[in-house]
Amino acid sequence: MPLYHNSRSSACRNPMGPLKAGGHVSLRLLSSSSVQEAFLRVWTPEGHAELPMTRIHEDAFEIDYAAPEKPGLVWYDFRAVDRDGRVRFVGAPEDGLGGEGHETQQPRAFQITVYAPDFDVPRYLRDGIMYQIFPDRFHRSKMPSSPRREIHIHQNWDETPIMMPNSRTDNQALDFYGGDLKGIEQKLPYLKSLGVTVLYLNPIFLARSNHRYDTGDYTRIDPLLGDEEDFRSLCAAAEREGMRVMLDGVFNHTGDDSVYFNRYGTFPEKGAYQGHTSRWFKWYTFEKFPNKYACWWGIDNVPTVNKDDPDYREFILGEDGIVRRWLRKGASAWRLDVADELPMDMLRQIRTAVRREKPDAAILGEVWEDASHKEVWGETRCYCAGDTLDCVMNYPLRTALMDFLTFKSGSRTLARLIESQKENYAPPFYYSLMNMLGTHDRPRAINVLAGKDFESVPPKDRGRVSLSPEELALGKERYLKMLRILCALPGIPCIYYGDEAGMWGAGDPFNRGPYPWGHEDTAFLQQVRSILLERAESRILKTGTLSLLTPDDDTLCVIRSIEGGKDAFGESAENGSVAVSVCRRTGE
Repeated sequence: MPLYHNSRSSACRNPMGPLKAGGHVSLRLLSSSSVQEAFLRVWTPEGHAELPMTRIHEDAFEIDYAAPEKPGLVWYDFRAVDRDGRVRFVGAPEDGLGGEGHETQQPRAFQITVYAPDFDVPRYLRDGIMYQIFPDRFHRSKMPSSPRREIHIHQNWDETPIMMPNSRTDNQALDFYGGDLKGIEQKLPYLKSLGVTVLYLNPIFLARSNHRYDTGDYTRIDPLLGDEEDFRSLCAAAEREGMRVMLDGVFNHTGDDSVYFNRYGTFPEKGAYQGHTSRWFKWYTFEKFPNKYACWWGIDNVPTVNKDDPDYREFILGEDGIVRRWLRKGASAWRLDVADELPMDMLRQIRTAVRREKPDAAILGEVWEDASHKEVWGETRCYCAGDTLDCVMNYPLRTALMDFLTFKSGSRTLARLIESQKENYAPPFYYSLMNMLGTHDRPRAINVLAGKDFESVPPKDRGRVSLSPEELALGKERYLKMLRILCALPGIPCIYYGDEAGMWGAGDPFNRGPYPWGHEDTAFLQQVRSILLERAESRILKTGTLSLLTPDDDTLCVIRSIEGGKDAFGESAENGSVAVSVCRRTGE
């Protein structure tokens, strides 16, 4: 009989999934009577140990394992010795997604995520619906004007974005439509009609580009968007409608055309580019002054900040620092750009600063991989243990869903990914994941689902490609299926502005076109709205426990349930169960 352990079976691991720090888990290894002794091998931040297991009957060994008192990761596998002295090992599946293990001489370890006992996430994430807005492209309250000569302002709202390639970046992003904060405020009733409760805004601070990830001044709203009073007004109006505002915090790098770096002499005070006498010189790392310096992914218009500099930390995290200041002015949450490039101790300090300023403020991170064991510069980082982030953007789920719906993989592969996240992520984190369909960093979801992302088309030509009526219809059909699955799963579903209206487009900048006010696909929009409102009105879809069925590789069934009068968080709830989104893919 082969040795056997399944991390998703209560017969082998009880309780299953993540474990509170200091908690206990019973681990079993199923074997044959030929096994004389068995050992649990564990790896923690404190080191490696091999612990003897107790035989509980002739074909099983068991051990009660006490988790460390500090949050982090525990890795484990098993070693067994037969009566004839043969040494055998059992480890996790090679895909790293947990579940049913196998016997091998070079085992991969199973994972237990150990999280802080007091880890809690603001309820408005796990209970809500998110809407992502690219501020320049959502809605303008008036025709924009600017003294800047290097930019192009679209007079016609419905024009196609302009590709402006140069040697420094793929796209200079210097064309503006004039979407502004007042424009967003004017559309709050529309957003409320979709059930939206969290507004995630791409960067709104002064910057050179239209995407504003090249921050020019963290203390100022970009004038094309409005001013501080407009921001306060938006936050107050959103609160009256039952919505929260989440800001985009770009703290890994600034723009080269910024107060702090000032490469082009735009600002009156000396920046780092002007020499070591600048008060911001230590924020940056120059390899050869002034033109060779550390920058994000080698793009020289976004110089990387030295996050360990005390002055920079104080500027971002101090009592009057950027993080706390904008929460004080009305924001309710921060999304951290490239969160995995920020030091872990800085993330912990951000958490402390955020909670001190506003106890129910949330912190969402941009992490593209499994956030429980992300490898960063040779270090394994766990972002879901309750000491750094509240949740992350769920790119792995987005990819898996799109692969399933476009016939690149089957429902069983998709289910394994979903079950792996449930197994690895602490419940508060898991139930608050940002489950998105589209984002500003990828071609429009309808394109991808139609099998036409146009990534093979040269960037300069992507504005001239289009979807056929048949492709557009297929993309929308699959979009609705994907949305139904997302709204049936734990986490906060997120709509990228315009997707609900049927917008399509290739990658940057064509995935960032203006919202088609007056040209929406109203029938499609109503279908999206109906799915979102069903989610918004269902307690069971927010905090019910999760199980999955895959009758065949083309079908996924998501089952949410509340039993014993308690939901997944132990809170009182009416009993019941529901099978949601019995999704059978079609249209290969």
